[in-house]
Amino acid sequence: MRGKGGRPPSKPVVFRDGFYIEVRNRATDPGSGIKIRKETYEEMMAAVEEYRKTKLVVILGKYKNGEPVSLKPESGKPVTVKKKKK
Repeated sequence: MRGKGGRPPSKPVVFRDGFYIEVRNRATDPGSGIKIRKETYEEMMAAVEEYRKTKLVVILGKYKNGEPVSLKPESGKPVTVKKKKK
């Protein structure tokens, strides 16, 4: 009898083409949030504005063929958008 289908645990996730953000609670460890894909830059920025009201949002940038291609600063670290203080 064959096991259940699905992605094998040893195979890495391949990002589809699009713009990605990571959304997580402010007190959690890095990398434990969910990744959200949007088709356009404008859609991604609208999602950033919506989620940053209550969550920590990290912009991962544009991915093409499973590889990041832009929206990262020269240092190589993801751009973090923090909530503005009023």
